[in-house]
Amino acid sequence: MTETDLTLKDGRTLHIYDTGEEGLTHPLTVFWHHGTPNIGAPPLPLFEVARRLNIRWVSNDRPGYGGSSPLPGRDVAAAASDVEQIADALGIREFAVMGHSGGGPHALACAALLPERVLGVVSGAGLAPYGAEGLDYFGGMNPSGAASLRAAAEGRTAKEAYEATDPEFDPATFTPADYAALSGPWKWLSSVVGPAMAHGPGGMIADDLAYVAPWGFQPSQINAPILLLHGMQDRVVPSPHSEWLLAHCPTAELWRCPEDGHISVLNSGEAALEWLRTRVDGERATTR
Repeated sequence: MTETDLTLKDGRTLHIYDTGEEGLTHPLTVFWHHGTPNIGAPPLPLFEVARRLNIRWVSNDRPGYGGSSPLPGRDVAAAASDVEQIADALGIREFAVMGHSGGGPHALACAALLPERVLGVVSGAGLAPYGAEGLDYFGGMNPSGAASLRAAAEGRTAKEAYEATDPEFDPATFTPADYAALSGPWKWLSSVVGPAMAHGPGGMIADDLAYVAPWGFQPSQINAPILLLHGMQDRVVPSPHSEWLLAHCPTAELWRCPEDGHISVLNSGEAALEWLRTRVDGERATTR
């Protein structure tokens, strides 16, 4: 994997990760959208299946994380412009997108706003829009996570004040299945959380503010096939978020994972990539 910095049209820097095309035949590029708070390194536990499926990973640190410049006041939709500029710089015409947790909305943004370029979407344990009609946004959410997002909904000052209290992690946030995943293949996540917070909570604050503000697009705009994955025991982003997205995205299907929580749902990542490869290949075949 190579890491480079890209200067955008507005002068900002994005730190980019790219596993490249070497050794792949008929590669499919998948842009990975990371969760909160993570840096953007693509998911190492899925590298083996990606190579088997001829998938090239490309990703970036979102603004304010790692090596990427902040973007004051960014909304979720801003991810689409950043990804478009990365794709142009790398000579990638079409691609799929995949996100976990807070990366889910950013993956959806790309599909909604780059309809001629995005071939398919996977969103695992992703959020629905704040204030969405018919959704109890905080229902079933662990109290510490709900408090963090409620502070963000009050605005930047309240969110910064909340983070300044240095809230403790609530062990009940994760389920036993989550802890098993974190001690197994998905222990990789510890390598992307620490660097995300190395320079303070700025990236995380920007993420949370964006989640509870207008996203800048409607999920119903998406024409590409969407796979939603959600653990039914998820205490970070409760499963009704994906149920809402399913009801409002005509091209979506939902895999409900009865025993999984927020992290262990990633154990379905291999099957999700197989679904993505099959759907993209099928869509390409029908348009020839």
